[in-house]
Amino acid sequence: MDLDPDLAALRPLGGFFALRTASPAAGEPPVALPTLARTYAHEPSSVHGDPLGSRIRKVAGALRAPEARIAASVAHQGLAARLWSVALGCAALYGALPDLDPRLLRWDPDGSAPDDLWLTEVRARPGDAAALAEAVLHGHLEPLAGALRGRRPLAPGLLRGNAASALAGAARQLDRWAREHGRADVRARSHALTAELFTHPLLAGAGTFAGTAFRRRSCCLYYRVPGGGVCGDCCFVRPPRSSPRAPSG
Repeated sequence: MDLDPDLAALRPLGGFFALRTASPAAGEPPVALPTLARTYAHEPSSVHGDPLGSRIRKVAGALRAPEARIAASVAHQGLAARLWSVALGCAALYGALPDLDPRLLRWDPDGSAPDDLWLTEVRARPGDAAALAEAVLHGHLEPLAGALRGRRPLAPGLLRGNAASALAGAARQLDRWAREHGRADVRARSHALTAELFTHPLLAGAGTFAGTAFRRRSCCLYYRVPGGGVCGDCCFVRPPRSSPRAPSG
């Protein structure tokens, strides 16, 4: 299936998968929104100042997070989930991937969850696991991790666990949708792509993945927010009582 200008096949999968595109129907993204390339490079935005810092502050306020690094971790996982969902969803549904170059993706750091992303041009790319790894892991999550570590003391293992958890979550949702809609082809492609991606050096060792079940070897720190508990794939069975820092993985 060829990519359509609106990537309309993604919409039924939910908000983490749907992607705004610059098309006649959707219009152009607001020019004030920074690209992710500028965000990773710490280039200031005329409206948002430091976009990544602005996002961390927004997440911290929403969660009442007692430490900025907790908000940074949650913000990282939220954006990782959006990117993996779009990429895996397109590869499974279309058999192709839109070019997700950070220079083509505009992002609203002041938006609600899931992160608001605009793709300014839809250009088809291969939809195999190597292409997904290049687009998401190398194109986005490596520079995003570097930008975050430049601000907050986030362990590499925590960020690797976030990336793996986000991929597993996207795969579970896609598997659920495919089963409900009788799309065995989509389910098979999603399983094969996800299994291969988990062998990538940037994800291997981040946790245990089997079928659609995943258990990570690190913690995203969400348990440290007021009223927060452990996530379904957390390395902890229950929130730690006294450990000041979660394991890095």
